Amino acid sequence: MPYTEKPNEAFLDLLRKSGDSDPGLATAAQREFAKALEMPLRKAVLVGNNRSNIFGSIPVENGSAEFPLDLVSPGLEGEHVAYTNPGHGRIPERSVEGDYVTIPTYSITSSVDFLLRYARDARWDIVQRAMQVLEAGFVKKMNDDGWNTLLAAGVDRNILVYDGDAVAGMFTKRLVSLLQNVMRRNAGGNTGSSNRGRLTDLYVSPEALSDVRSWGIDQIDETTRREIYTATDGGAPITRIFGVSLHDLDELGEGQEYQTFFASATGLNGALQASDVELVVGLDQGSQDSFVMAVKQDVSVFEDPALHRQQRAGFYGWAEIGFGVLDSRRILLGSF
Repeated sequence: MPYTEKPNEAFLDLLRKSGDSDPGLATAAQREFAKALEMPLRKAVLVGNNRSNIFGSIPVENGSAEFPLDLVSPGLEGEHVAYTNPGHGRIPERSVEGDYVTIPTYSITSSVDFLLRYARDARWDIVQRAMQVLEAGFVKKMNDDGWNTLLAAGVDRNILVYDGDAVAGMFTKRLVSLLQNVMRRNAGGNTGSSNRGRLTDLYVSPEALSDVRSWGIDQIDETTRREIYTATDGGAPITRIFGVSLHDLDELGEGQEYQTFFASATGLNGALQASDVELVVGLDQGSQDSFVMAVKQDVSVFEDPALHRQQRAGFYGWAEIGFGVLDSRRILLGSF
């Protein structure tokens, strides 16, 4: 049962028992409660984030997460540069190992607790919020590790695309066109290649989409201006430009988390062009052969019986995952 929905009476009765004053009864009920929460938590963690539409989730049951390069792009293995996240809290590393790439996996954890009286009173609204906090811990960590790996692969290419004719800090159509051309020239393949690299998705800050709202009639026609004007609240003013899908990301933008990681000494020491102030990230997601999240163990949830003496109920969980960019040519950075 999804924990975002109000549960049935049997489930609420289990919640009440998890707050019982008898430690044995409470622990047994908390164990069953953790099992009931595990599956909806797994679904919530792997969906509804800012990287699930980029990284393909691949279960790895036994052994190491190895990916043969000849399956990514036959005959071009020598041109590959791959990036992986080597472990918890570490900077992504360049990782080319001959004919294959191994993606290291590592454990991530999250926990939450609440007063036993909320369980005894079946305060599902409070427990529901606690489970959302537990979920958020996993999602935040996975988002950051995935995007840090992407940015490391982008910096390694040493290609930064910018519109030299634009006002600094202004997102333009020409920048999109330049990114398309540079991706085409540098992503491998030729005109007749079935797996030729191309720009399919562009990740930008909300401020970049605000620039789109300010485009005048010298930039776009009146029909498109009308569509921008009537766009729904919270929706992108334009979702595609020249066939490239636009995605706004709160963590991108001047002074924001992912751009800070890109530029900081503790991150990648990346640099924007001259007076430019914002980073854009272009991806080739057409072939879906490069961005991988290896899952060695799905999210598992357990009860924490040690908290009973503090009149609290606690749950914790862990997962074992790894992130890899098997071909860094599938990512391109730009600035404006």
